[in-house]
Parts: sequence; C-alpha cells; structure tokens
Amino acid sequence: MKKSAAVDGVVIIKKYANRRLYNTETSSYITLEHLAAMTREGRDFKVVDAKTEDDITHNVLTQIIMEEESRGQTMLPVNFLRQLIAMYGDSMQAMVPGYLEASMEGFRRNQAQFKSAVEGAFAHSPFAEIAKRNMAMFEAATAAFKPGNAPDTVAHKDDEIAALKEELSRLHEKIEQLGK
Repeated sequence: MKKSAAVDGVVIIKKYANRRLYNTETSSYITLEHLAAMTREGRDFKVVDAKTEDDITHNVLTQIIMEEESRGQTMLPVNFLRQLIAMYGDSMQAMVPGYLEASMEGFRRNQAQFKSAVEGAFAHSPFAEIAKRNMAMFEAATAAFKPGNAPDTVAHKDDEIAALKEELSRLHEKIEQLGK
C-alpha cells in the first residue's frame, strides 16, 4: 500500500540512511536548502525516517538552523543559547516551547503591523509608487546575491530594472508637474 504524498496539506519528506531527503509530493530528491525555502514559504512538511517511519522533523529543522547559523551572521546570541541549554532538565522546561512559540508569534505580528504601517504611510503620497518600485528593486538586488541564484537570473533582472528606471523617470516628471 503506497502512502499519499501529502496528508491534509502536509508534505511528507522521507530521509534515507544515506542522508538523502525525498519529497513524496514532487517525487524528487531535495536538500536542506529546499526544506528551508519551503519553511520560508509557509509550506508545512513532515520528515520521516524512511526505514522506521519515525517523525524526525524536529531533528531536521534543528539541523537547518545549525547550517544557517554556521553560514555567517548568526541570529541566535550565545547568551540566549546558554540560557536555553540551562533550561534542559529544569522544572520549567515543559513551559519553554510554548513560551518561545508565543514570543515568536508576537514578534511576527508586530513585524506585519510595522510593515503595514510603513506601507500605509506612503499609500496616499506621490512617493507611494516610487517607494514600491524602490522596494522591488531592492528585493531584486538582494535576491541576486542569495546563494543558488544563477547569473542568467541577474541578466533577466536588467530588463526589469530598465523598466523600473523608466517608470521612475515618468513619476519624477509627474512630481515636477505637481510642484509647478
């Protein structure tokens, strides 16, 4: 009996003894970077040991964090890590996961509210379109430097940047006309 690739929208990833990860939804082998991207996209997945079918999602997510932390600029301060380690075996250990989840959810809500407020501040301004275009250009520029982006992706962005510059020029003319 073959198991379905996704149960209730949860993608099943199988991890084999040779450390390879297999996405049952796409029927292809993937890497930890793919799982990190799926996480950023909000895709829900479950990693299971291919032999025992044990849920090893926690271990794999921890491994992704370790790899991200080793790539350069760290997000988890040493003092936080020390405090977290000290909580293992403590009588309050059971409360820590819920507290961390609630704290992170609060942080995400605040981040979304801040983004919304900034977008709202520019919404009825002649600079709104410029701000949107600048943000698009900034995102395109930062995407070009992310690992795994091919040079042809950057070349393709040149056309997009040229179009944005042209639009920026038109908006600048409109602003000058409004100032007269």
